[in-house]
Amino acid sequence: MAESTPPSTTAPPPENPSPAIPESESPVKLAETETHVPKEEESPVPEEESRAKIESETTPEPPVSAPAVQVEEHTESQTITESEDTQIKEPKKSSFIQSAVSFKVESNLLSDLSDFERKSLEDFKTQLKQSLSDKTLLPKSSKSAASSALNTIESALKEEDEKNPDENDGEVSIWGIPLLKDDRTDVILLKFLRARDFRVNDAFSMLKNTLIWRENFGIDKLVDEDLGDALEKVVFMHGHDREGHPVCYNVYGEFQNKDLYTKTFSSEEKREKFLKWRIQFLEKSIRKLDFDAGGVNTIFQVNDLKNAPGPGKRDLRLATRQALHLLQDNYPEFVAKQVFINVPWWYLAFYTMMSPFMTQRTKSKFVFAGPSKTAETLFKYVSPEQVPIQYGGLSVDYCDCNPDFTVDDPATVLSLKTATKQFVEIICSEKCIIVWELRVVGWDVTYSAEFVPSAENSYIVVIQKSTKMTSSDDPVISGSFKVSEIGKIVLTVDNPTFKRKKLLYRYKVLPFSD
Repeated sequence: MAESTPPSTTAPPPENPSPAIPESESPVKLAETETHVPKEEESPVPEEESRAKIESETTPEPPVSAPAVQVEEHTESQTITESEDTQIKEPKKSSFIQSAVSFKVESNLLSDLSDFERKSLEDFKTQLKQSLSDKTLLPKSSKSAASSALNTIESALKEEDEKNPDENDGEVSIWGIPLLKDDRTDVILLKFLRARDFRVNDAFSMLKNTLIWRENFGIDKLVDEDLGDALEKVVFMHGHDREGHPVCYNVYGEFQNKDLYTKTFSSEEKREKFLKWRIQFLEKSIRKLDFDAGGVNTIFQVNDLKNAPGPGKRDLRLATRQALHLLQDNYPEFVAKQVFINVPWWYLAFYTMMSPFMTQRTKSKFVFAGPSKTAETLFKYVSPEQVPIQYGGLSVDYCDCNPDFTVDDPATVLSLKTATKQFVEIICSEKCIIVWELRVVGWDVTYSAEFVPSAENSYIVVIQKSTKMTSSDDPVISGSFKVSEIGKIVLTVDNPTFKRKKLLYRYKVLPFSD
């Protein structure tokens, strides 16, 4: 039986597994230069031999016309040792995980389906229509498990039939979409078919069981319940990935808070409330998806395992197991990708043991990254301006952020090599105001900024004197400068360490008049 990838739970599963400015309109051009600092006893490599283009290292393009980007470096050593700072421990486990085939979300357009898939979909719809007509999709026995206060689907259908006898034929809805009488039905049915490898009878049984469970669980009323906000830091939605999927962050380390852990998992009643909250959060998120054939109808999951409780937490283990079963059985194919960050060694060991029991389809959605690779891994799938600031990005959701930038303003990512100076030059051809943001993930670098006029008799203006930046400093530097003559702004970042880092920056050109 095929295995669908469930949406992420809020606990680690220890037992289950501004627009670009055209060049013609912009008063600035951008140049980036990096210089590798040689040791005193070594001679620098000739400049003409060391120049190279690095456009391939920048993604996405900066918010102006395509810059002239060059590298000037003098290498003191060709051999860089990458230890735990650049990769997860247990290299055999991590290399095994990285070898999984990448998953690509399938198209829901009928024209993109194979003949077999189209026939399976039609057979599924025929079987569903017959079951709805015969009133056998939801047997009466399922009602006994529901609360007496809940209205059953059959009674709701009966009332609707009395109002519109010619328009309703035992219609049932799921995630706010009527089955068979809506153009979006195909997308939902394809999720169940794919979860069961297009075996129609198995997919129909899964759908039927899901509808019964939703009735018994009281999903439609649960969506509108007020369950509080105590867990809002545990699971939250923030931004979109590069393909437009909404991103859900699951922060397992929050359960290290003993009070929160006790209030959430210390009794069966509390675990049931947690489960209701998690299902409610997922239901609300799903109802915001686009179930049109070409729409985005899956969620990108990020699972932060930093300080996550280990496998010895029995209460957490019970809640996790129950949540995984419910999500896997009743929410098929809602995950675009499962990215695990800040992964501890024990979780990789657990995954290695469980991997043989997972389908290739499930494993292909998993990506793992250790603490030193968190930001780099996220940037592969999510633009840095969309990544929360606590995970190495530039996105903030509180009021004291830089008002000049939003998630709509793209950032550039550069690889800051070891023992290297990186220069970002903004060439200004007329009066304007330049504003910028810059950060180096992890810092431990020196930063400075200056304005260099083009006129020979003018003086260099120090905007920011050379300052050592550490991880305890503000994660993002914001700056601005009024340009009153032709010249360039030079941002300098010096990385004296033997750790490669990620440099992020973005800037805007604003009008300026005397």
